[in-house]
Amino acid sequence: MIDFSKPFTKSDLYEFAEWIIPYAENIGYKVSSRGWCYLLESERMVNKDGFDKVENIINRCRKFGILPIDFVAEEPSREFDSVYVTTKDTPLQWLKGYLESALYCERWYTPDWHDGEEYYIQMVVEKIDLKTLFTPVCEKYHIPIANSKGWSSMLQRAEYSRRFKEAENRGMKCVLLYCGDHDPDGLRISDFIMNNLTDLAGVQWSDGLRGYNPDDLIIDRFGLNYDFIQANKLTWIDNLITGSGKNLASPTHKNHKLPYVKQYIKQFGTRKCEANAIMPKPIEARKLVEDVIISYLGTDAISRFNAKLQLVKDEISDFRIKTGLIESIQSSIQLLEDNES
Repeated sequence: MIDFSKPFTKSDLYEFAEWIIPYAENIGYKVSSRGWCYLLESERMVNKDGFDKVENIINRCRKFGILPIDFVAEEPSREFDSVYVTTKDTPLQWLKGYLESALYCERWYTPDWHDGEEYYIQMVVEKIDLKTLFTPVCEKYHIPIANSKGWSSMLQRAEYSRRFKEAENRGMKCVLLYCGDHDPDGLRISDFIMNNLTDLAGVQWSDGLRGYNPDDLIIDRFGLNYDFIQANKLTWIDNLITGSGKNLASPTHKNHKLPYVKQYIKQFGTRKCEANAIMPKPIEARKLVEDVIISYLGTDAISRFNAKLQLVKDEISDFRIKTGLIESIQSSIQLLEDNES
């Protein structure tokens, strides 16, 4: 067992890396440095007062090349765009690949998943780790998901508002699902989100589309909630220090005497639960998000989506058979193969 109570030497960093790499491979998805703190806490290797040290150790390992630099999940906004990768195939091999793909192109066709649906759902989460954790479930139900990074940017809010407006114009009820920290501000996030969206109701896009009026929007903060935290024994942090480094529990904080802070402290004490605390419980976390999605879409949602995709497959397959397209494509592929030989 790795001892995090002692200072870490270079050899300790290598020992740590040898342990954590197989652990990461077993998880199957990337976790942020902070997320690793909760995973190690669940293994009883560190306590919450050692979280900063764990983050420092992981980042030192990345810096020295002991762990891959991309070992942890990175904020999307920090990734590079416009990075090109040279095509390894020859131009004719590339053409052949495209011709072959025409024989099964329906695999990449995206139907209108929301045609005939009652609800249109999007999801915003407070931490990058939650996005990583929830994305497989959201993809399954065709639900856009984003990391809000605090109160989110104006453009991010405008983008998901635009999708809501388009959905409402089609007669759907719109739902924004939110999962974030359990702290005084986190528990009243619905009010903040509504106010932030209302502030953008008067915007105009470059194509002339006006902003979205969120009056009919359903904002559902489904986690993290107290009962879930307690039932799954998630980690409480014994302070109310905010992202700016100030302590809401301190009488000197400008918001300390506000009713929402006083009520929170009275009900839960001077402690909070960060959203990352859910990381050691991936099965329970994904069940939490799937349950709330099903509460809107129903238990037969996947069957409805599969039926829409099957219609596409049937239409393309019927066309290939009726027109002899398969034979034509195979003949073209043969020409390319003959040219290569």
